[in-house]
Amino acid sequence: MSEKIRYIFTKARSGETVPAIVLPSGETKNLHSMIDPKREAHRLVSAITEDIGFFIFLGLGGGFAPQAALETTNARIIVIDFDKDGIQDLLASGNYTRLLNNDRFSLLIDPSCEVIKNIILENYKPALMGGIKTIPLRSRTEQNTEEFEKAFGAIQEAIEITGSDYSVQAYFGIRWFSNIIRNIKNINKNNNVFFENKKQIRDAAIIAAGPSLDHQLTSLKDAKEKGFFIISSDTALPALLHNGIEADAVVSIDCQHISYYHFLGCNLRCIPLILDIASPPSFTELSHSPVFFSSGHPLSVYICEYWRPFTRLDTSGGNVTYACLSLAETLGMRNIILYGADFSYINSSSYARGTYLNPYFSKRQNRLSPLEAQSSAFLYRNPFLLPEDNEELTTDKSRYYETSSLRFYRKKLEEKTSMMTARVTCERGSGAPVIIRSRERIVYRNENRIEEKSSSEISGMEFLEQYRNDIAALPGMKNNEYYLSVLNKKESQIFTTLLPFAAAIKKQNTVLKQKDLIEEVKIQSIKKIEKVLNSVCPQSRLLCGQTLHFLA
Repeated sequence: MSEKIRYIFTKARSGETVPAIVLPSGETKNLHSMIDPKREAHRLVSAITEDIGFFIFLGLGGGFAPQAALETTNARIIVIDFDKDGIQDLLASGNYTRLLNNDRFSLLIDPSCEVIKNIILENYKPALMGGIKTIPLRSRTEQNTEEFEKAFGAIQEAIEITGSDYSVQAYFGIRWFSNIIRNIKNINKNNNVFFENKKQIRDAAIIAAGPSLDHQLTSLKDAKEKGFFIISSDTALPALLHNGIEADAVVSIDCQHISYYHFLGCNLRCIPLILDIASPPSFTELSHSPVFFSSGHPLSVYICEYWRPFTRLDTSGGNVTYACLSLAETLGMRNIILYGADFSYINSSSYARGTYLNPYFSKRQNRLSPLEAQSSAFLYRNPFLLPEDNEELTTDKSRYYETSSLRFYRKKLEEKTSMMTARVTCERGSGAPVIIRSRERIVYRNENRIEEKSSSEISGMEFLEQYRNDIAALPGMKNNEYYLSVLNKKESQIFTTLLPFAAAIKKQNTVLKQKDLIEEVKIQSIKKIEKVLNSVCPQSRLLCGQTLHFLA
């Protein structure tokens, strides 16, 4: 912003100080109404009828609109503006004390797009706050369109990321929570031994379940004979076993019980089963060597800090092949080959032969829903995307078809391989090509070395009892306060573990207000913990009943 643009200040008819911006031409432009700027601001905020719990104002001006939002809602408020010298003039000429002293208010001065995005991702909690609204102060943003347009773009990017995460949390939040607390009793102290014992292995083959796997089995068998460590996705496992290839590890990240179909007819008693701690508890019975890892769910992060550490695997790619790649990286593999990584449908085929899909549809078919109809419905459930205009892709683009989800998975995997120190290659198939632009490697470094931490001596049940008590001790929400700001560090960590659960409760009952939602989440989460405790510890029922009575 040009140094020539500053502010002059005049009094509105109602008595408030109104800043006017000085344009490069020397003319001035009032930022607010010269009649009654406070009433104008209240009218603006009251016109927003949606359930908004997070406001972003572009341009500070006299601060009337942010102040109106603080007075009439319990929303979190962020103001973004540029030119620190101009902001200094504003703060020196007006009384912004009520804004700056409010713990629900933040002022970002000359922020980068990355700062804006991170601030929103860290502070916007859709389950608690409802909608998010961006309100520009037009008379201000028109003077710096480039800066404010970039800021708006960063805001939109953060909202898209948050919205996507929230949708997943709303669908899986309760299931994640239930699976994690039930899995705790199945975890032994030697959980990380698997990761420590594989440090001398350097070559890995990662097996996805794309249709191209059918034609890559010969190459895969050669890799197996050469000593490659075979990491299979759960979907691909039956295809491998039916072709006489035994995996050295199997990875599963889905919290849904439908993943059980991947293992039907498979003997993996001696194959290490690498499970997200949020996986269905019944999966632990499938292998003699179940190994849990943390995928970043806030409850699993909390468990790692306050009870027992788990190896962290990156699952942000959204699919099990990406998690397999993260496992290979964590194990320190130097040379990694991907098989069956099509991320597309090939000639009307979704998966390689021998996977769960055909047997699953066969058992469910009837005269009104034959196998062919189910397969077709599965294939066409999402619209196909147009081919990318990319010279590196195959010219025979009509053979494979991508959906938005599959393309997202492929792009995320390509992004991850470009950041890895290992040499990653992809066995060429008939699907969408995985373009690996690996950085130049001079010296290999294992960037995912597993840290040694001492495990807590308390049992899983004792940890759950303490966790239940901590949830019960969370303070209730008072009217018109920013709830997260009243929590101390430990309480904030406890409540953060419940946010995905809260998203799922909110999805079930969209009319719940923030205060009622918090209490409902506390009550229901405690009930689920006590159900686990009572399944092994009946004598705790009296305390459980007292806790629920207190919360009610």
